[in-house]
Amino acid sequence: MNFSQFLLVMQARKWIILITLLTTVLSTLGISLLLPKTYKATASVLLNYKGMDPVTGLSVPGQLLPGYMATQIDIIGSKNVALRVVDQLGLAKNPAVIEQFNDTSNGKGTVRDWLAELLLKKLDIAPSRESSVVEISFKGADPAFAAAIANAFADEYQKVSIQLRVDPMKKASAYFNDQLKVMRDNVESTQARLSKYQQENGIVSVDNRLDVESNRLNDLSAQLVAAQGQLMEASSRAGMANGGVDSPDVTGNPLVQNLKISLGNAEAKLAELGQRLEHNHPQYQSAKAEVDKLRTDLNSAIKSTSNSVGNNAAILRQREADVRRALAEQKKKVLELNRTRDELGVLAKDVESAQRAFDATSQRFAQTRIEGQAEQSDIALLNPATPPSDAAGPKVVLNTLLSLVLGTFLGLGLALMVELLDRRVRSETDLAEVLEIPVFGVIEWNATKRKPSGLKNLLLPRRLRLN
Repeated sequence: MNFSQFLLVMQARKWIILITLLTTVLSTLGISLLLPKTYKATASVLLNYKGMDPVTGLSVPGQLLPGYMATQIDIIGSKNVALRVVDQLGLAKNPAVIEQFNDTSNGKGTVRDWLAELLLKKLDIAPSRESSVVEISFKGADPAFAAAIANAFADEYQKVSIQLRVDPMKKASAYFNDQLKVMRDNVESTQARLSKYQQENGIVSVDNRLDVESNRLNDLSAQLVAAQGQLMEASSRAGMANGGVDSPDVTGNPLVQNLKISLGNAEAKLAELGQRLEHNHPQYQSAKAEVDKLRTDLNSAIKSTSNSVGNNAAILRQREADVRRALAEQKKKVLELNRTRDELGVLAKDVESAQRAFDATSQRFAQTRIEGQAEQSDIALLNPATPPSDAAGPKVVLNTLLSLVLGTFLGLGLALMVELLDRRVRSETDLAEVLEIPVFGVIEWNATKRKPSGLKNLLLPRRLRLN
């Protein structure tokens, strides 16, 4: 069907279109006039997300998330908020409401749930496109009641938002409180182990003791090196002195030197007397006896000096052994102090870790406890709802305009349906489509009114047009 055929059909079925349009408009107008008036009250709330958290002082980036606004709308339209509104206004205690509930639901369910569902059906939540303002609207037959319901939803939404933030903080605070007791016991036990270890080992300050003992170990090491050097020198001197080799200790002894000089003088005197006197002469015998005595004294002095050098080497050897033994004991003591320091360091680190965990838990517990007690809300009531003076519905003019459009489309659709049920030939195109043969000509004629008699009163063709 082309557009010309459509126009011919609409022209032929114009009465159906007009009757349908008129029926639709009159019905809509009548229903709009008969419907009771409804009033719409709107309360506006502002979601503050640019401020700082009142407890932690930090910004709140969670409100900048894309789903934040949708989440808040879902909270406002939740059944929990609706039930709180019912309880706040005491609607479930109204005898008329209870009677209406019994008539409607036959006693099934509860009045609170029934009222909450009714309120949510008439509630409209509209967020602003470019701002953080949310409008909470409620429609009702009573302007004051509609305003009260809208304000109640805004108020309860604020309370629920605070509760949703505070309740998890209270649970977290209780958890941190339990953990704080465990951390405190851990700190006390680790501190007790550290104190017991210090008392058992007599430790006041490990670092200071270790410094003293380390310095003493270094001194003993230096003394051992010096003693070993002295012992080596003394051993060499003793070997030379006892080996018959001219020892500097023996030759440098003043007594030995004096005896050698005296012995030399006595031997010279004896040699002189031996040239002048007989060996049996008393002077010669006296000089010889003096030489023998000096030689004996010299040998005794040399032997005494050698023994003195050997005794000095033995003393130095004993001293070196004593220093070596003291050094070994000092090493053992220093190693024991190192082991004690390591064990004490582990215990001290345990105490430090337990204290650090306790401090962190205590700080977190204090913060969560304050957050759990905070009643500040980031939602503010911008515009409270007031009883509207003008009714929001039914809108007679708008409904009438819409009925005109709807009636027109209904009429056109009904006309097309009737035409499809009773298809007629209205143009040469329809005739060609029905008979499937070409149209050669069209007779154009004008109809006149019938008269009582006469063949001239019949419908007569006036003109023949060939295609």
